[in-house]
Amino acid sequence: MRTFSTTLAIAGLALATAACGATIEQKAATGAVAGAVVAGPVGAAVGGAAGAAVGHAEKPN
Repeated sequence: MRTFSTTLAIAGLALATAACGATIEQKAATGAVAGAVVAGPVGAAVGGAAGAAVGHAEKPN
């Protein structure tokens, strides 16, 4: 349970940092790096996708 809690906390931090950056590319890159630190290559893919999704969601119409 302790490992799960730690992983969950780190994953939450990674998703929070996915929103850092001014452009969609910067947000995707930040998310990918944070995801890679947490879960390796799979985390990089998920973090990059999360960063890109946040970037598109915050883009003005």
